[in-house]
Amino acid sequence: MKTVLTIAGSDCSGGAGIQADLKTIAAHGLYGESVITALTAQNTMGVAEVVPVSPDFLEKQLECVFTDIRPDAVKIGMIPGIGQMEVIRDCLLRYQAGSVVMDTVMASTSGKNLMEPEALSFYKEKLLPLADFYTPNLPEAEVLLKTTVKTRQERVAAAREFALQYKGIVYLKGGHDGFSADDLLFCQGKPIWISGKHIESGNTHGTGCTLSSAIACGLASGLSAEESARKAKAYLAGAILDGMNLGKGNGPLNHMYRFNPTNLT
Repeated sequence: MKTVLTIAGSDCSGGAGIQADLKTIAAHGLYGESVITALTAQNTMGVAEVVPVSPDFLEKQLECVFTDIRPDAVKIGMIPGIGQMEVIRDCLLRYQAGSVVMDTVMASTSGKNLMEPEALSFYKEKLLPLADFYTPNLPEAEVLLKTTVKTRQERVAAAREFALQYKGIVYLKGGHDGFSADDLLFCQGKPIWISGKHIESGNTHGTGCTLSSAIACGLASGLSAEESARKAKAYLAGAILDGMNLGKGNGPLNHMYRFNPTNLT
């Protein structure tokens, strides 16, 4: 069985973070492992508090994973501060991790800052260059590249710049467009548009976590970057369209929608 490691924060409500990642990995038939970077008190209405995991304990978690059940792919999500980033960087280099997917999350959907502001420079200069695949949304791309990313032409330029700067594959998500859900994959020097319909839904908590984990599953299974991206987008759309409608705010996806009795007949 292929294995995927998620390095991310914990969401006690189960919609995002490592909980969403592990559900996604299980839904793809792979073995999931998790290293927690921070504990969060949150639900569908927002993030109430963030408690970072100590760098020492974070390192212990990573060592236990890499020295026993080595992952075939690694998804990295929320990292609260420089101390945690230093440990993750050192472990990625020490164990020569491959197929690293970086979900460039810096804030929650509700607007809560999930990364210490002073950690951004370290994140950009020391950690991002170690990934193989990046999944920024439009606001994140604007912050990381210090540019405006609105039009389709600007998206292509931003994805190209991102790929050149960090020497990896870029999947620029278009969910913040408001009109369409067309995403842009920039791979091997060329842009590939992956189209999708904009889904009006109040259940989108954890979409970024889910997409990046699904991509990591594809890479771990030996799929190409494009195949991984297309399958991940289709999986995400199905999880949103299922419309579980749980919670009082921005509800979670149904990561296990493919296993509903009506979908198995």
